[in-house]
Amino acid sequence: MLDSHRLMTRVDQEWTQSIEPTLADYVRIPNQSVLFDPNWEANGHMDRAAALLLAWAQTQPVAGLTVEVLRLPGRTPVIYAEVPGSAPGRVLLYGHFDKQPEFTGWEPGLSPWEPVFRDGKLYGRGGADDGYAFFSSLLAIRLLQEQGVPHATCSILIEGSEESGSVDLPAYVEHLAGRLGEPDLVVCLDAECGNYEQFWLTTSLRGNLTGTLSVEVLTEGVHSGMGTGIAASPFRILRGLLDRLENVHNGDLVLESLHVATPAHRVQEARAAAAVLGDEVAGKLPFADGVHPLSDDPTELLINSTWKPTLTITGAEGLPPIGNAGNVLLPRVALKLSLRLPPTLDAAFAATEVQRVLQADPPYGARVQFEVSSSLGGWHAPTLAPWLATALEGASQRHFGKSCLAMGTGGSIPFIGMLADRYPKTQFLVTGVLGPKSNAHGPNEFLHLGMVRGVTACAAEILAAHAAKTE
Repeated sequence: MLDSHRLMTRVDQEWTQSIEPTLADYVRIPNQSVLFDPNWEANGHMDRAAALLLAWAQTQPVAGLTVEVLRLPGRTPVIYAEVPGSAPGRVLLYGHFDKQPEFTGWEPGLSPWEPVFRDGKLYGRGGADDGYAFFSSLLAIRLLQEQGVPHATCSILIEGSEESGSVDLPAYVEHLAGRLGEPDLVVCLDAECGNYEQFWLTTSLRGNLTGTLSVEVLTEGVHSGMGTGIAASPFRILRGLLDRLENVHNGDLVLESLHVATPAHRVQEARAAAAVLGDEVAGKLPFADGVHPLSDDPTELLINSTWKPTLTITGAEGLPPIGNAGNVLLPRVALKLSLRLPPTLDAAFAATEVQRVLQADPPYGARVQFEVSSSLGGWHAPTLAPWLATALEGASQRHFGKSCLAMGTGGSIPFIGMLADRYPKTQFLVTGVLGPKSNAHGPNEFLHLGMVRGVTACAAEILAAHAAKTE
């Protein structure tokens, strides 16, 4: 039998003494994902981060542990660890160690590459998304062994391109196919949590379609007094094209083909989560003074952000900074579009649909192009096995004193959909520590140190329950 009190005591000790100092060193490494650092190999930051994690793992007294950094030509590295089991079955634990870029707006005293411990949190880029995953995964296994509690054979796969859509991961999955086998449980520690007071299960992930929409009208810019009224503004054309996708008044996407019906049991989960979270569903976002959310109904907001297709503009080209903006009719303007797709919508179909709608009948014969950058499918979790449902509730009660709650996540984890297609009979535990104000990808990202300890202990409990399951 697993002694849960002893487990949590040891989790706290190891995080304080061993993991937090190492994770702080990890935060200092600007190992931006390949999409943001095309020269990652020459810069060496990804290799430094991998070496740091490898060195820590090699100090851990885990029986049978083998750990290595894998490097396929031209691809970002992967950290792969394996621990032989004392029970049947195989578990695959997943995370990533590449990071988003710095972004702007960090509060005074905080920065992306200098760790700061403050108010029970570790601030800095990549601690919560997703540097902690390797530490928590290996520690969970180690602490089961300390108590002589059986666990299945465990593979830990930590990739280096998740923030770029996991572009390098399929090659590694194929490379490792013989060693990975067919896991009957996947544990992913890269998702959200609704609060820091209980264990959260992610039941769906949205897909993501990104691309660049460009409009070209002239071969070069001209004086606005001479050109306007004769040639159309490329920005006005862009506005009209966006209206083909989105209702400007409420944000709804107007293409019915991009919508799916939300399953009834996911609506029920959203209601249960909303009943606990209440105003915090919207309150987790840093709204400017006087700004309010799209709805006052937290259930509606949860469904909107997990099952509804949405559009946001994440970048622009062709618009000069205001300080340098002369009276010029611009020749070409481009916008980076990011569409979040319902979990069960085919991403390739969505890409074709959006491209067709945007490029059809260009106004004034303007040169309109929507160039797809990536189209990643979402994921909808299979029904929980009874043993896993029981284990989730028990772990949450023992380590948080509250029930486990489930909800969808608005972001994407390409690896999960990839594995679900490959292993249709596998059970999935997708969870994480990205809760209110943790702000992954933005300024002031933090890892909640109390939450990560609870998640680590719960992961160990799930591994023990997996080994002891009877069905």
